Amino acid sequence: MAYLVDGSIRVAVLGASGFSGGELIRLLHDHPQFEVTFAGAKGSAGMTVGASHPHLAGLPAAGLVMAEPDPEAIAAAADLVFSALPNGTSAALAPAILDAGAPVIDLAGDFRLPAEAYPSWYGFEHPAPAWLDEAVYGLPELFRDRVPGAKLVANPGCFATAAIMSCAPIFAAGLVEPTVVRVDGKTGVSGAGRAALESTSFGATEDSIRPYRLPAHQHTPEIERGIELATGRRVRALFVPHLVPAVRGVVTTSYLSATTGVTTEQLTDCLAAAYDGEPFVRVLAPGAMADAKRTRGTNLIELQAVADPRTGTAVVVGAVDNLVKGAAGQAIQNANLLSGIEERTALPTTAVYP
Repeated sequence: MAYLVDGSIRVAVLGASGFSGGELIRLLHDHPQFEVTFAGAKGSAGMTVGASHPHLAGLPAAGLVMAEPDPEAIAAAADLVFSALPNGTSAALAPAILDAGAPVIDLAGDFRLPAEAYPSWYGFEHPAPAWLDEAVYGLPELFRDRVPGAKLVANPGCFATAAIMSCAPIFAAGLVEPTVVRVDGKTGVSGAGRAALESTSFGATEDSIRPYRLPAHQHTPEIERGIELATGRRVRALFVPHLVPAVRGVVTTSYLSATTGVTTEQLTDCLAAAYDGEPFVRVLAPGAMADAKRTRGTNLIELQAVADPRTGTAVVVGAVDNLVKGAAGQAIQNANLLSGIEERTALPTTAVYP
């Protein structure tokens, strides 16, 4: 990877006009080695980053004029690329950037699944199936050793991050049966992206809690695959996401079939042991309840586990900020690992509260 004279690494942010793109630029401002030198956007090309994101006014990157994502221009301007483009876009764009020598961290779903899964779950035939074998699934707490030096990192989805991190250690420890995991998800409206839609307008979402994309949400096979990659156990996921009247935050509540005699303390100790020393994981003591608001603006995940012996159920809860640990923050965490930089660099762990 090339470095500028001052030791910094040039980075491109594609999809810079979106919520995740804006969050990438906000967090990268505090990074001592990454310098944003290219901002790409399709519908907002020609607009400055600052005009698209007024809250970023005053940052050096705010003056960048967003350009159409042209692979040659991107590769010439950057040594590392974050792609926060819509699903289906990176799959066509990333190969040319990769061939030019710039690693890509993709925040969309374009490199998370096997090729045969894309028509049914994402609605398109994958245009670059060879790169799917090269992609590393970038959930650092479970697959950290695979990220350094990777050419292509598939950044996990927000729901999948919370569900996989909640469930994988419990499956691996044999505290639950490897059958069906039932996942109830809640998310704020920023998870739907920045496009103006009636379904995510204030009038539609205020005082509303509603399920969506059941049973075909694209994070369903990602949850299954992530658990299998982490544990070697094949499970089936029933995932029901809900939109709630909030801007940020994801909570997943997963219901698993507990083995006989499993206690809340055993489940909690399992999570605590699995994530011992992890800077971005907070395992709550028995009786404490997870809260996405305590992760707001941070790269943290809160985890909570409860055993219900009456029904033989293990309940595991994960809470994240969908734009940080669920998107931009985790992407920077992966970029730090990929580049040999201390993993915690530029990633906050103190929430904005209330």
